[in-house]
Amino acid sequence: MSSRSPHDEHAHGLEYDLGRLAERLRQEKLRQRRQALLWLAAGGAAAALAACGGASDDSAAGSSDTGTTGSSSSATTSTTAAVSASGGSCVADPQETNGPYPSDGSNTVNGTVSDILTTSGIVRSDIRSSFGSSTTTAQGVPLVLTLTLANVADSCAALEGYAIYVWHCNCDGEYSLYGADILDENYLRGVQVTDANGQVTFETIFPACYSGRYPHIHFEVYRSLSVATVYTNALLTAQMAMPAAICSAVYEDSSLYGSSVSEFAQVSTATDLVFSSSTAAQLAAQTPALTGSVADGFTGTLTIGVSA
Repeated sequence: MSSRSPHDEHAHGLEYDLGRLAERLRQEKLRQRRQALLWLAAGGAAAALAACGGASDDSAAGSSDTGTTGSSSSATTSTTAAVSASGGSCVADPQETNGPYPSDGSNTVNGTVSDILTTSGIVRSDIRSSFGSSTTTAQGVPLVLTLTLANVADSCAALEGYAIYVWHCNCDGEYSLYGADILDENYLRGVQVTDANGQVTFETIFPACYSGRYPHIHFEVYRSLSVATVYTNALLTAQMAMPAAICSAVYEDSSLYGSSVSEFAQVSTATDLVFSSSTAAQLAAQTPALTGSVADGFTGTLTIGVSA
């Protein structure tokens, strides 16, 4: 872990601050323009959402991350749909909390800033095992996710060369680098850079359901790998909601997930402090389409929409 202060990134001078301000103003103008578009074409945008590879599930459920270590860095905001001239569509994912276990430089563990993004080895596709001093592999039902990054401000064009950081809990509902018994593990965390099709693939496991949260996977999007070193550089911080039917199948049929069955029975997207604020279109854009089985594992796709 890095010992760098989380405030170091603010000491860039006036030119840097003005640049950040200009970017924020540009993003706000784009947001307002997309909101106007949504009001004019709300029905058509929702109907075309299937082209993005996401699917909503009204029976899905959850609530916000809870924990005693660290703090959240992002507030939930509304987003809109973009429809291209060729008929394709994508929905901008809403900004969400990064939760208490991001290891992106936004909080500390035992008094030390936790930032796995600065550690050699974090750029990888298979995130099931720890790297560095440990090679422990996280147990769970296999999950292979292909993410496509699309620009909602440019007819859903694929975004190449962007970095996506993914992290989530293990089958016991604990996060590496934070759980008391897995402080020395860094599994289920990784970064990939989008290819010419705007895609990255992560090989991982299905996340557990723990108290107070609907099953989810966190992610952050950065404009390039070179700036994917600390959370303040993130273009988007958001979360994926796991499909409810798949959650039920995994938790009921796999003995690895302990209390997930009972925890899942107590949550819903309607009560989750993260997903409850999303519109139907946004929730669909946050839910990957998965196929497969508990015995063989699952594969899935999700389109992540950003304004770039």
